[in-house]
Amino acid sequence: MSNVILVIADQTDGQFRKVTYEALSEGKKIASANGFELVAVVLGSNVAEAAGTLGQYGADRVMVADNPGLADFSSAAYGEVISGLIEKEAPELVLFGATVQGKELSACLAARCDAALATDCIAISWENGVATATRPIYGGKVLAAVQLDGSPGMVSLRPNAMEIVQSEGAGVVESIDVTLTDPPVKLLEKNMETGKIDITEADAVVAGGRGMGGSDYAVIEKLAQVLGGAVGASRAAVDEGWRSHADQVGQTGKVVSPSLYIACGISGAIQHLAGMSSAKVIVAINKDPEAPIFLKSDYGVVGDLFELVPAITEEVDKLKS
Repeated sequence: MSNVILVIADQTDGQFRKVTYEALSEGKKIASANGFELVAVVLGSNVAEAAGTLGQYGADRVMVADNPGLADFSSAAYGEVISGLIEKEAPELVLFGATVQGKELSACLAARCDAALATDCIAISWENGVATATRPIYGGKVLAAVQLDGSPGMVSLRPNAMEIVQSEGAGVVESIDVTLTDPPVKLLEKNMETGKIDITEADAVVAGGRGMGGSDYAVIEKLAQVLGGAVGASRAAVDEGWRSHADQVGQTGKVVSPSLYIACGISGAIQHLAGMSSAKVIVAINKDPEAPIFLKSDYGVVGDLFELVPAITEEVDKLKS
C-alpha cells in the first residue's frame, strides 16, 4: 500500500457537490493523523480549473481526467478510469459521496476491484491499519460499526453527515491521460432540474405530507425559501402526484441529514422516518396529537399547518431582516 487516501469528487457541469468537500475534510483528518497523502480525483470535461480549488479542503494532489467522453456520468467509463488509478496508486481508502452517482460508482468499483464497501456512512475512523465505518441500519434504529477487510477499503459518506473544514493542502493538479473504450451504454438524453437546492445537501428541509391536501405547496415553499432550504415530501404526497419523486424523503426516496427538518402534515410512517431521522433538529407540525412523528421530533406543534407555517415564516423573516 502507498499510504494514500483517494476522494472521488462528485461534480455536475463543473460544480462540485457539497459532499465532495465533506469527504475531503474527513479524509484530511485521517490523512493528517496517520501521515497519509490525500488525493482528490476529478473526472469530467472542462473541469481542470474547478479542480484546482480542492486544495483548499486539504487535497495534497488533485488528479484530473478531463475528456469529452467523461462529460456525462457513466459508471462504465468512470469505473474504467478510476479502477486504473486505484491499481496505480494502491490506496488504503477510497471515499465517495453517497449520492445517486456515488452509490452507483462505488458499487461498480467495489466489484471491479474486489474491494470491501460500506455505504451511506455517517462516520469513519482508522486505527491499527483498519478502517471502521459507522452506518445506520434498520431505518436508522441501529448504528452498525463495520470493519473493512483488505485494501483498498471503500466508503460512501452520507451527505450533510460530516463537517466541512477548510485545510490548505498543496493542491497540485495532475492531468491523467485517458483512453476510453466504447461504452456498452450510451446517454441519449439528459433533463436537469435547475434553480433548486438538492434536498440531500440542504441545510434546512421543509417537507409536506398528506396533510397538505393537494399540490399547492406555496406555504411550504415560502418557508423553505426564507430558511434558504429545500422542499421535501412524503411518499404519500408523491404518490398523489403533488410533488416529484426527486423531492421524496424516505426509505424509497432520498435520505437527508439537514441541520433542521420541518415535517408538515406528515404522520411519521417508519419508511419516512428512515429518510430523515439523522436530521440534527426535527420539528413536527400536525393536527393529530397522536401522530407517530411527534415521538421522533425535538419540537412538536399540534395545529393547522396552513395557519402555523405562514406565522413561522413571518417570524423567521423578521429575525433575518
